[in-house]
Amino acid sequence: MKSEVNMVTIDEMKNSSDGKENRPVSSTHEQRIEKDVHLAAEEGFAATDSHGAPIIEFDRLAERKLRNKIDLAVVPTVSLLYLFCFIDRSNIGNARLAGLEADLGMSGNDYNMLLSIFFVSYIVFEVPSNMACKLIGPGWFIPFLSFSFGVCSLGMAFVHNLSAACGVRFLLGAFEAGMMPGISYYLSRWYRRSELVFRISLFVVMAPLAGAFGGLLASGILSLSNIGEVRAWRMVFLIEGIITMGLSLIAFVTLTDRPETARWLTEEEKTLAVARVKSELLSQTKVLDKTGRKKVWLGFWNPAVISTAFIFLFNNITVQGLAVFAPTIVASIYPNYSTIQKQLYTVPPYVVGAVFEVLIPLWSWRTDRRQIFIIMTAPLTMMGYIMFLASTDPKVRYAATFFTAISTFAVGSLVNAQVSAQVISDSARSMSLATNMMLGNVGGLVATWSYLSWDGPDYPIGNGLNLAAASMLLIIATAALLWMNADNKKREQLDTGKELEGLTQTEIESLEWKHPGWRWKP
Repeated sequence: MKSEVNMVTIDEMKNSSDGKENRPVSSTHEQRIEKDVHLAAEEGFAATDSHGAPIIEFDRLAERKLRNKIDLAVVPTVSLLYLFCFIDRSNIGNARLAGLEADLGMSGNDYNMLLSIFFVSYIVFEVPSNMACKLIGPGWFIPFLSFSFGVCSLGMAFVHNLSAACGVRFLLGAFEAGMMPGISYYLSRWYRRSELVFRISLFVVMAPLAGAFGGLLASGILSLSNIGEVRAWRMVFLIEGIITMGLSLIAFVTLTDRPETARWLTEEEKTLAVARVKSELLSQTKVLDKTGRKKVWLGFWNPAVISTAFIFLFNNITVQGLAVFAPTIVASIYPNYSTIQKQLYTVPPYVVGAVFEVLIPLWSWRTDRRQIFIIMTAPLTMMGYIMFLASTDPKVRYAATFFTAISTFAVGSLVNAQVSAQVISDSARSMSLATNMMLGNVGGLVATWSYLSWDGPDYPIGNGLNLAAASMLLIIATAALLWMNADNKKREQLDTGKELEGLTQTEIESLEWKHPGWRWKP
């Protein structure tokens, strides 16, 4: 009976909202839009037709004002937390140049092992962390994660052997695991599908900025003689850990869990925030659904999600490799420079990469396309590593770092927005983002072994591996785009009403990408 009521309401709402956006606006028309928005936001009512098209229209000006308000209230906080998340992860590269290996008695490939430990826990805790994020609520869970890895960074300042350092890095990976998928999931509660990619880029851009800012910060910290009894590279972990912990405590107060609990939104804005997100969720009667086993499974067992996760895997070989080995690469190019000069030379490629990290997703937002931009990044990355392999000229090799930074950092935003767009329910979205990060960071684990000490100073194996990874990214991304377009054409032949006949509303909501009205959104 419930599904019958829903369908009657949908038809009534659709009939009341069949006008075009360019017709004359009247007070009656505005009142009807407001009424439709309230109905769409209510639990128990679907806000799309059986093909996923929204059944109401929205006031574009009101949406723009709301979006700007959300941008200012939500994005800066998560971006700042992610900045120090990435700094706390990658500052080990700066510490290496400042004597970490000698002080801890490391030799051979010990540094690579220390990096690998981080990614082992990072991969293992990816899915459980994002499931916990949905259960507890991102407004509480994200600051908790941030505070915890800040403590871990602080702890690195007081390790005295490799075993202790490995233990701290393992815990750091466990707490950082939920940050990128958790923040992406959190933003999906606030933004439409097309808008999400740019907002994700505004926090993911902190990865290249962490390389730039982290290098500058490390240089400044290392210019100090000591902080109490803490000296040299230990000061980097101490100061950056304290900053992270302080920001996290502030985030516990400032980070709003979801639109309905936002004290900085009016009741009308809360209703609009929920309704506009719900208007893109095929056949769903609520935005924040109860976690269901079938939905979670289909959030993982999804062709577009799995292919995108493998794209992220190959991209992460380069991203994580740059994050922890950029100082090493620069040192191999300019071996006679001082430690501080080497730190500073890592900054420009990150700054240029950060600019394109925002520009490419901005273009993606405006076109509501993601897959084609993922494909477009691969040739630039390939060019950069061809330059590394083909030349020993320091200027050419340094220029190559710019090509890789320009292209590779933008993929993180694109793939997270892509896996979010290829599922329907909130439960499936939390799983799809975790899956993307879990498989993607297998690439991070590979990256820790891509630049081995005995392969220097030119690192042909590491550079060749990254060239192969970029090539695989190009192949998989192109194949996935062709498949999605072909499958959408097949779905056009289906009779949606006939396929859904006899199913309850609950069963329809659990179909996910198997819903006959679903279309892939490349």
